[in-house]
Amino acid sequence: TLVQNRFLHSEIGGVPSYNWTLASNSLLGASPNAAQEGNPIVQFASLFNQLLQHFPRTEFAALVKKHAAERAAKGFTCWTQFVAMLFCQLARADSLREICNGLGCCLGRLVHVGILRAPCRSTLSYANEHRPAALFEDLFFTALGRFREQQGLGTRQHKFRFKNKLLSLDSTTISLCLSLFPWAKFRRAKGGVKAHVLLDHDDYLPAYVLLTEAKRSDVKLADSFRLNPGSIVAIDRGYIDYALFARWSMAGVFFVTRLKDNAAFEVVEECEIPQNRNIRADQFIRLTGAKAQADYPELLRRIVAWDAENKREIVLLTNLLEFGSTTISDIYKERWKIELFFKALKQNLTVKTFVGTSENALRIQIWTALIALLLLKWLHHLSKANWSLSNLASMLRLNLFTYRELTQWIDNPMGTPPLIPAAQQLTLALV
Repeated sequence: TLVQNRFLHSEIGGVPSYNWTLASNSLLGASPNAAQEGNPIVQFASLFNQLLQHFPRTEFAALVKKHAAERAAKGFTCWTQFVAMLFCQLARADSLREICNGLGCCLGRLVHVGILRAPCRSTLSYANEHRPAALFEDLFFTALGRFREQQGLGTRQHKFRFKNKLLSLDSTTISLCLSLFPWAKFRRAKGGVKAHVLLDHDDYLPAYVLLTEAKRSDVKLADSFRLNPGSIVAIDRGYIDYALFARWSMAGVFFVTRLKDNAAFEVVEECEIPQNRNIRADQFIRLTGAKAQADYPELLRRIVAWDAENKREIVLLTNLLEFGSTTISDIYKERWKIELFFKALKQNLTVKTFVGTSENALRIQIWTALIALLLLKWLHHLSKANWSLSNLASMLRLNLFTYRELTQWIDNPMGTPPLIPAAQQLTLALV
């Protein structure tokens, strides 16, 4: 067709592609010749196309070259693979058949997203198995850095007076069928992988992600995360290792966690308790267990906070000796944000069923899920419709190929889309 020929000519000739031109028209408004021609045209690309504009083709091509992802490729590009896997996440497709058939139903609109035809199931499966997942990992962190530079992801919800970087460290397990994923053995009859996440509380998105087998211990992988001096890390009791805490303290890293019930310690000093707050005890302690004292001989702080919602006491342990007790209690309360991050990832994206059984295919699907979550978080921050992230994800799934301006759609998703003008057959008057 004429549109496909124009797209091929622009891709080969090195001039801006039709995909780029259509997106530019959507940002700049009507073309200068629109009024002269007198033909009503749709001024916006599809929502899916506008989302893909946040991944510049030149930047994507540089990453492909860096990882040699298209070495010995015969026509099926990494961009087509990325579009298909991002469609898998945003459209909640659960199989290769759903991905390929879903894209195939939109054949006339695929040229707008930079591909000519829907991929075959076998081709996409082979690419997911053999092309490096590190390409999509780099793509996620590159896009995340760009969004953060543009301050397009929002700010921290709970405002603290301190200027330290606040982080949360935790992991989530993704269960797998052992007969289909024998490389991911977890228990006797169960498989699984773990996503270890270091969450940045400035925008509630990962600063670092590590994917491992589910049998790997959380605390043994804590040293894999690079922490800058002055950072504050909120963790649960699964990461308690006093030798690890000693290394963090020497590096200038602070931690807030829960104290184990069987921990042996002696109280060195009782601190004043603030009035009308949820703090019941504030103490400086020293560990008395033989191994614990050898690993961490310095002073620690023990704070007992009352959880009014669950009617229980929470005993906190930290090396923050100068902060107020209520501030430390609020820091640990902020750790719940990483649980909400895992909930959003698993409920709104395709990370419970996988379209490939190899380790590489699974990694690609998880990284594209994180990319899709990044886009959803950005849309959720821009939206003025005051809807939840799950509602946004479901509405976007139903409107991926709707032709509307993206920022107008997220503010008024129920608005009427522009009508695509019908082709008119003109008559030529013969003399």
